[in-house]
Amino acid sequence: TIEGVFMKLYAPTYYKNFKCIADACEHSCCIGWEIDIDEQTLEKYKELKNGYAPVIVESISQEETPHFRLCKDDRCPHLDERGLCKIILNVGEDYLSHICREHPRFYNFTSVAEVGVGMSCPEAARLILSSAEFAFLEEVGEVDAEADDVLFDGRAERTNVYDILQEKDYPSALAQVYCAYSIDVGEDAQWLTILDSLEYLNPEHKELFLQYSSKLRPQGPEVEEYCKRFLAYFIYRHCTEAIDDEDFCARLSFCLFCERLFASLICSQGVQTLREIATLASVISEEIEYSDDNTWALMG
Repeated sequence: TIEGVFMKLYAPTYYKNFKCIADACEHSCCIGWEIDIDEQTLEKYKELKNGYAPVIVESISQEETPHFRLCKDDRCPHLDERGLCKIILNVGEDYLSHICREHPRFYNFTSVAEVGVGMSCPEAARLILSSAEFAFLEEVGEVDAEADDVLFDGRAERTNVYDILQEKDYPSALAQVYCAYSIDVGEDAQWLTILDSLEYLNPEHKELFLQYSSKLRPQGPEVEEYCKRFLAYFIYRHCTEAIDDEDFCARLSFCLFCERLFASLICSQGVQTLREIATLASVISEEIEYSDDNTWALMG
């Protein structure tokens, strides 16, 4: 980006209601992830004059990209027994690395800048699935970034899909989306082969995903609404930055597959509550959209 060029930043209306629940979270983002440290934060650690500074510096691995060495059970070395961050407790949030400060936020850059929260975070998943106004955006600030010069308007195409999703009952709207963009559900056997080949953070999730069937669809307006909001989130995150019609359709096909996986797992697991359903959404997000290799494998 060109320094000093600012774009207005927009977000879904639910975004302002997101707040990390820290030690109350049942699936801490400080466990199981290798946490990279950006250069700016690394320099801040080296210059820090605080009793906790040596602990931070000694916990950093300098191999390839600097990162914190994980402890037993893949826990961040700065996660205390209560599930709180010792860096925040000792020196403040200003000393968090970029990835820790931003997670679970993600950004889209087109003619405008947009931000959202990723469903790998269980609290974000619950918020997204309980929010009906997924199509409405509001200004939340500005960001140092430059507008993309791609001629294709992914945001406008996204709005077209949202309009379809909102104008009819969900099964009919979903069928219309498939038809309007000439997207084929495909053979279950082919999807299962791809699912079997993915890399999984948790081996148990592979067994879970291999229960996929396009024929499994939950019934009832409440759970159908959850599926609609799940799909809308994936479209917001993955279709917005499409560079042309073909790219948009490929991304949309990926989103629709993830929605089918979500729907089938709701059925196979017999879950009913928002908390249970959000947990499945979080698992799908963590295993698929947070892995570029897995995303591209399913996007074809």
